Amino acid sequence: MRTLVTGASGFIGQGLVAALAVQAGLRRGAIASIDLLLTDLAADAPGSGAAASLRRIAGDIADPPLLGQLFAEPLDAIFHLAGVVSGAAESDFALGKRVNLDATIALLERCRAQAERGGPVVRFVYASSIAVFGVPLPRRIDDATAPAPTLSYGAHKRACEVLIDDYARRGCIDGRALRLPGVVVRPALPNGALSGFNSDLIREPLAGRKYVCPVSRKATLWITSRRSAVANLLRLADADTATIGPIRALTAPALAVSVGAIVDAVARVDPRAAGLVHCEAQPGLEAQFGRWPVDCAFERSRALGLESDASLDALIRTHLENA
Repeated sequence: MRTLVTGASGFIGQGLVAALAVQAGLRRGAIASIDLLLTDLAADAPGSGAAASLRRIAGDIADPPLLGQLFAEPLDAIFHLAGVVSGAAESDFALGKRVNLDATIALLERCRAQAERGGPVVRFVYASSIAVFGVPLPRRIDDATAPAPTLSYGAHKRACEVLIDDYARRGCIDGRALRLPGVVVRPALPNGALSGFNSDLIREPLAGRKYVCPVSRKATLWITSRRSAVANLLRLADADTATIGPIRALTAPALAVSVGAIVDAVARVDPRAAGLVHCEAQPGLEAQFGRWPVDCAFERSRALGLESDASLDALIRTHLENA
């Protein structure tokens, strides 16, 4: 089974590649091994494993010559993680559109062409985002909540979800999209994510550093660990197509928690850490990223076996185990 991972050197990509290498094939697949084709701007996309054949091709996912290399041999599955995140896509519209929207369309078109030539119908797993829900956020979000993005990043993600539904309807791909919440705890690297404070809030005080949080203690967030995000991407990849249905986008289960609850959970690990956090709320940022409803349901995802972290304490333990 030849599987492509885009964005392979990113935070989620590294975890996914490692899991795929260990797993050596999708769980429902009859093929015992998997060939992993990894791509990212970086030349050293991580990933290893004796059970998997790994090949790395560095380049811009929006560059047609790179796509030609990636599709030089038929692909069976794609995990499409590459993207320009919220703040970067908002500040540079052309870049965000080129990478988030145009490159995804180009990938879908390559998949369509492969299928029309009689090649495999690609199982296309797309990392979408809860950014498809815009502000003001509703008091409750569940499977019936209509997406209404209010940032370019969310608009790109929503447009790709609609296209994946259509390409799947036409038999060009076997598509599915997972709307990920904030995936923590990311390393302290600038990637343009306006919601990056959700990782900083955990990482910095546990490292003994003072942290000024840009939202209030009452702010509410949806978060998940990388371990859970990767497991849910793999479960969705493995899910029966008929069970997913014609609407291929699902919202991943998440922990809906307040900033205050996160600080308290950090303090249970290190009592000194809570004193290192000071909140200076930025109203605009909090309105966009700190008002996620605690009243939420993820029934479609849970019916497919997708799960959230057991608790904040478990999420933090996962971070410390992998730090």
